[in-house]
Amino acid sequence: MTKRSLLCAMALGVFYVGTAAGQQYPILDKVAAKVIQKYQTTSCEQLWQEKSQKKPPTPEEQKVIQFLKTDAQMRTVFMNKVAGPIANKMFECGMIP
Repeated sequence: MTKRSLLCAMALGVFYVGTAAGQQYPILDKVAAKVIQKYQTTSCEQLWQEKSQKKPPTPEEQKVIQFLKTDAQMRTVFMNKVAGPIANKMFECGMIP
């Protein structure tokens, strides 16, 4: 699954999630799980290839990015879920020192 398709899935789902304090984010959890699964199942070669093919974000991706920029609570939840697994994979692949 590519970054674009993950962000599109997030675009479709993230807007259905409420932002009340203390509320769970079930759709965000599913999207985060997909992102984590993508990094855990993708080879280092595939990740390097995707990184080298930088493409501008689609309109849907731009909406998601903007939404996460404006909703700090949801952004924090998402980043806390995906940061560790992504960083570990990038380290294993030599993408970060």
